[in-house]
Order: sequence, then structure tokens, then C-alpha cells
Amino acid sequence: MVANTLPQRTMTIMMTTPSSRPMLAPNHKPIQPSRRQALQAAAAALLPLGSGANETATPFAGAECIAPSKPGGGFDLTCAVASQAIAKVRSHATPLHTRYLPGGIGAVAFDRAASGRLGGPGTLVAFSSGSLLNIAQGRFGPHPVQAVRWIATLGTDYGVVAVHRDSPHKTLPQLVRALREAPSKLVFGAGGTLGSQDWMKAALLVRAADQDPRQMRFVSFEGGGEAIKALESGHLGVFTGDAAEAMKALSKGAAFKLLAVLAPARLPGRLRDVPTATEQGVALVWPTVRGVYMAAGTPDAAVAAWTTAFEQAHNAPGYAALCQEHGLAPHRLTGAALEAFVQKSVEDYRALAKELGLRWWKAPAS
Repeated sequence: MVANTLPQRTMTIMMTTPSSRPMLAPNHKPIQPSRRQALQAAAAALLPLGSGANETATPFAGAECIAPSKPGGGFDLTCAVASQAIAKVRSHATPLHTRYLPGGIGAVAFDRAASGRLGGPGTLVAFSSGSLLNIAQGRFGPHPVQAVRWIATLGTDYGVVAVHRDSPHKTLPQLVRALREAPSKLVFGAGGTLGSQDWMKAALLVRAADQDPRQMRFVSFEGGGEAIKALESGHLGVFTGDAAEAMKALSKGAAFKLLAVLAPARLPGRLRDVPTATEQGVALVWPTVRGVYMAAGTPDAAVAAWTTAFEQAHNAPGYAALCQEHGLAPHRLTGAALEAFVQKSVEDYRALAKELGLRWWKAPAS
């Protein structure tokens, strides 16, 4: 078995390309409320002050889920799961609308939400473990994890390794051998940049082949959907994304070859025949938790209403089936338990980034 061990010495990974700069939101002027947010505010104004309806119903009127990427990736999928989960327990509410806000694989959305330039009582923002990894490295701006309101986790996704449908590499061990023999001939790509979780998967796979990740050729995309299109067209040799986004693409007719899932055991459903990396001799497991947060200034009543709704969704009949339909395993956290999970995850990712020699990004002095 090829063990996925961390480097024995600290390495400094520095790049001068624009894509590796800190993913900070540009200094935009405060954005104007969307039409949905305007309708939401109007609905709130029509309700009696202090009424129970004002606290619990208003946040769901004209609500939206921000997918901080282009369509087709994991954030898009997260919003879809959130919408369907809420619909089961708030059947009279307007369906949760997905709005796309690409930029820095979540950095723009997080910076705006943390600084009060995005959000409201009906605005959720999708996040993943990759978001927490970027926060741990300072890539989401000068904001602590407490800068937003963490609402709920929805499910756990797992990494995948995929290649073009006509690739000569039929198994993961064949890909590892190719990396040992000529690593520069393989081009990796996914929805993330240097230090992102998709980059981490590729780097750890390269390291499993006894090669230096600093020499890896990696192309960054604004979301997994864009990366999968590049894989299909032959612009990438290897895609290191997530199972759920891969399954969604396959269900829509995408054609590529999955070599491994980075899970502790084979996944159920459509990907049940895809072997794990571990069973093929490469000890690499990468879980990705998906969930939603809200802006820092969200009223407590709205946070409580959304938290209660997701707790009810977690316990509703069919929730596990809903997650499996989207390639996820249920992951049910809210409130203090979720906040503790986020804090611990950021600490663990910070330690991993340090061991891999990744640079800590700091905001430029104003």
C-alpha cells in the first residue's frame, strides 16, 4: 500500500501567478438589495410588530441560497439540497431560490457576508469543508470564523479522482505509476486554486507517487462544473473533485472515467462500483462536509427560525434518502455543535496546511 504521508520537512510553496494571490473580495461599494430581498422586506413590513409570524415566517419569504461559484459544482448542489430539505418542512413557503456569486471559490461571498455587504434574514450562503480550509489559510480575508452565523450542515461528500474517458489510465495504481515516471505530463484541475481542498487532494496523490507537489501542473476553475467540462474536452488529464458533483454531471450526460472515491468505504447508489483509493493501495480519504451560513448581522430571530427549520428537516422522514439522491451521507449539525465543529475543522486544516508548507495569506495593510 502506498501510504499518504505528510512531508518530513517543511516546504514553502510560492507562486507568482494571479490565481495564487489571496482571494479577497475587491473593494466594492455596498451592493443594492436584490428584488427578492426587497420583496422580503416588504413582506416583513406588512406583518404586525412583535408577532410570532414576524419572527418565524418572514425569513422564508423570497428566501435565497447563494452558491458562491458558477453553476454545476458542489455549492450549487448544496443549495439544491437545502431548498429541497426546507420545502419538506416549510411547504407553504416560497421555494428557496439559488443565486450564483462566483469569486475566489467562496471568498467574495464570505467577505461580503462578514462585512455586512451581503445578506438578510432570508439569505443563506453555501459552504463546504473547502471553505473552512481557505479560512484556515487566511484566503477569505481578515475574518475569524465567528464573523458569520453558521446555520447547519447538510451532508458529507467525498473526493474523487477522475480522468478523461479515453485516458490510458484505467485504474488508480496506473495513474500513480504514470506520476512516478513522468509527473509533468499530467495536468490536474478542479474547482479551486493553490491550497484549496481540491488542490490538496491532487497534492496528496502526487505525494503518494513520491513526487513533489510543487512541480504539479494544476489548473484552477471557478467551480467543479467548469472543471468537469474541461476534463471532458481534453484540457485536463486528472480531475480531483467531489463525488456528488461528479454524480450530478454524469446524470446529465457527462462522459468521463472515475478511478477512485476518496472515502473509507465504497459509496452507495450510482457510484457503488467505483473502488476506493484505499482498496487500490493508496491510503487517501478526503471527506467534504456541506452546509449553509448567514451574514454576521442577521437578526437572532431569523437565525433561530432557520436553525429550527433545518433541525426539523434533519429529522424528517426521507432526509437520508434526499442526501443519497444527491450523493451525500447525512451530516446533521446546528447551533453550538456546529460552531464547535467549524472551529475544530479550521484548527485541523491550519495544521495540515502548515505541514504541507502552504503560505499563510494576510490582508494588505490599509
